[in-house]
Amino acid sequence: MKYELIVFDWDGTLLDSAGAIVQAIQAACRDLELPVPDDARARHVIGLGLIDAMRHAVPNLAPERYPIVADRYRFHYLAGDHQLTLFAGVREMLTRLQAAGHILTVATGKSRHGLDRALDHSGLRPFFQATRCADECHSKPHPQMLEELMAEFGVAAMSTVMIGDTSHDLLMARNAGVDSLGVTYGAHPHEHLLECQPLTCLHDVPELDQWLHRFA
Repeated sequence: MKYELIVFDWDGTLLDSAGAIVQAIQAACRDLELPVPDDARARHVIGLGLIDAMRHAVPNLAPERYPIVADRYRFHYLAGDHQLTLFAGVREMLTRLQAAGHILTVATGKSRHGLDRALDHSGLRPFFQATRCADECHSKPHPQMLEELMAEFGVAAMSTVMIGDTSHDLLMARNAGVDSLGVTYGAHPHEHLLECQPLTCLHDVPELDQWLHRFA
């Protein structure tokens, strides 16, 4: 076993939610009569903590208004999050990895409340031995989430891999001295992920599962 600890991002990596996040960001801005970010800008902030995401999505907004926009975002996202689905093959992949003895964890830009809601709705909670959220740690790409997970299980960086769909995930891995895998079916485009020098980029969950079966 090369990678004892496998860390997954959530949105855009396990859950097909990137489009819903973009729409919720844009709807929140419309509600407050703010400039509405285009799809590319809204997709770029996926994976960041919510306040950091609002800061980047609406760059000229006064800081004291970030929480207001964040509240409207939550309203729109939570109105439809129960309809979101896992990417095809996720449950089967996690089942195999768990049976093989890997430690499975999550590091996400979601809040603790948001991740708990998603874990329960998806039924994936039993697969993960630990999770870290953006309201408990520094936002990605700061390495704190990965550092805490490695410390919790006593696993070295060389035995850890981070899997995510955004540059924020891959840069967090680099900052922690951890290998990373990019997945191209989520928020950030393939070429943008390649700039962060992951081990490789995978184009769907079955391809990711095959790579992990061979090399992890």
